Amino acid sequence: MGCVKFSYMEKKAEDAQASDSQDKNKDQSQGPGQDDAAGESSGVPEADSDKLPFPSRENLEKEISDYLTRKYGGKVKVVSQMVFPGQVRPQKQDYKEDSSGSKSSVPSFDIMPEELEAYLDEYVVKQQTAKAILATKVCTHFKKIAYLDKKGCDRLPVGNIKNNIILIGPTGVGKTYLVKLIAAKLGVPFVKGDATKFSETGYVGGDVEDLVRDLVREADGDIEKAQYGIIYIDEIDKIASMQGLKGPDVSRAGVQRALLKPLEETEVDLKTPQDPISQIEAIEHFRKTGMRMCKTINTRHILFIVSGAFSGLADIVRKRLSSQGIGFGADVDAGSDMDWLRQVKPQDLVEFGFENEFIGRLPVIAVLDELTEQDLFEILMNPRSPVIVSKKQDFRAYGIDLKFEADALRLIAHKACQEKTGARALVSVMERALLPFEKVIPSTDIDYLVLTREMVQDPERELARLIADGGAAMRRRHYEAILEQERQEIIASLEPGMFPQWQEDGVELNDVRRKLIAHLCIKEDLSVNEAAANVLFWIQQIRSYEASFYNRCKIKITFEERAVDRILDACRFDPSTLYMLNERLSSILEYGLSLIREKTGQDSFTVPAEAVDNPELFINRLIRVCYESAK
Repeated sequence: MGCVKFSYMEKKAEDAQASDSQDKNKDQSQGPGQDDAAGESSGVPEADSDKLPFPSRENLEKEISDYLTRKYGGKVKVVSQMVFPGQVRPQKQDYKEDSSGSKSSVPSFDIMPEELEAYLDEYVVKQQTAKAILATKVCTHFKKIAYLDKKGCDRLPVGNIKNNIILIGPTGVGKTYLVKLIAAKLGVPFVKGDATKFSETGYVGGDVEDLVRDLVREADGDIEKAQYGIIYIDEIDKIASMQGLKGPDVSRAGVQRALLKPLEETEVDLKTPQDPISQIEAIEHFRKTGMRMCKTINTRHILFIVSGAFSGLADIVRKRLSSQGIGFGADVDAGSDMDWLRQVKPQDLVEFGFENEFIGRLPVIAVLDELTEQDLFEILMNPRSPVIVSKKQDFRAYGIDLKFEADALRLIAHKACQEKTGARALVSVMERALLPFEKVIPSTDIDYLVLTREMVQDPERELARLIADGGAAMRRRHYEAILEQERQEIIASLEPGMFPQWQEDGVELNDVRRKLIAHLCIKEDLSVNEAAANVLFWIQQIRSYEASFYNRCKIKITFEERAVDRILDACRFDPSTLYMLNERLSSILEYGLSLIREKTGQDSFTVPAEAVDNPELFINRLIRVCYESAK
């Protein structure tokens, strides 16, 4: 029996093409006046056809099936289109509807500070204070916008100060990573820029307002959406004024002054003299309408986050506290730079070289701690670590599965700590250890690699041993042991209730589905949530076949949970198996269950796991029982 798969839009396109062909034939065969007569004989007047309700999928399937049956007999049938899941992408923030039914530009923000902090904890090691400050103030910023929008307030209160944030910490502690994670979680437009690239407006160099324009481009030109975005400016400490400088300081104090209005509220013109395309668009608009085109974006709801290492700031804090005479004869010079930075105040930043007005528009200060060797090791042990995930993907591109020994990661952390560049050093140390293997192994038939401590210590020697194929059986056992340990750790971490969407759909998290989630995490380098989303999608597709089966033959089937698990297990290595297996089941069940319905009138059946393993045997048993009971 043939199968035809197509969507409503495809059918509509085919009908339009056929209609055009018929119209051409009419034009050639009919004389003037005959078109009007043909139009009068139409079943539905053209004016009324637009008022017809949009057909449901079930009605479309039935109508198309009836048409194909009349034309081709029983050789062709229509089945629902199957869609397979891909990688789960960052979820974009929904935009709520106003009373008129149109979408409001204000994001439907429903994340609480503790929830956002817990999300950051999954990815970022240490920095508890900074994560708490960021999560709280970012949530408050967007919640306040939603609250004022609900009250019908178009503008912020007079004198309002936004929760713009300044992050202080040495290089490689995760300042940029934290902000990127927050933007990805919220799904709002996000841009990043370096303060060193900008100069005061009117001078040669980048304009700070270019960041706002970049935000609009990041929002695909949607100005309403862009005005609720996040702008992150790194290396902000580099624009602190130089002490004793005479004359205009256009790349330092000038940039601070240029940032004052965007940090608070200003209208930024999206059309710039340096952009020839926008100028041409403006000329065309004026030629057609006689009016000037003025496209601007207001920055009152844009959140600004700035960061820097602030080398020398600790000395300023120490000097201030020393002059205040802390304690009774206490040694105020004791303590590390980080201890002093935790006590930083706006006046210290002013002395560092920032203007009062600039610091006043950055009311929230968060200090990030320097990472220790243990912190670096914990970063590498985190399955979500971008360092580990990235290297796994590098080797996966060649069909090689890369695993890591804990001792190897600890040695990498030790070497990285000595470089004094924070988490950035992890990447360079990792590359030095794996580069020889990444160059040679893809040309061999080796399909897995376990990075050991010895490989980190002497990559070239261990590569020669690997190519010589000494101890291949032992290496295979070692690899499989690490693989199984990783699988068991993922399975043990899965608990009922950790996937809200599963609970909403009433889907059970049993052992089979735990193993499938773990398999996807390891094989496809997915996070637990991404793997769970894919498994849930497959379960929903299986359930959709129950509805599709009823639409085709008016027989209700219900897969038992064990039957669903059997289908899921069968498509573990190839998701396309899900479609083929369900189609095969549907074809066999439709024939047999239709016979039983004609004999007994029964139109509801439960499909057990045995039917998935051998549907022909299951149907034969049902038919035999049916005919024996009828005797």
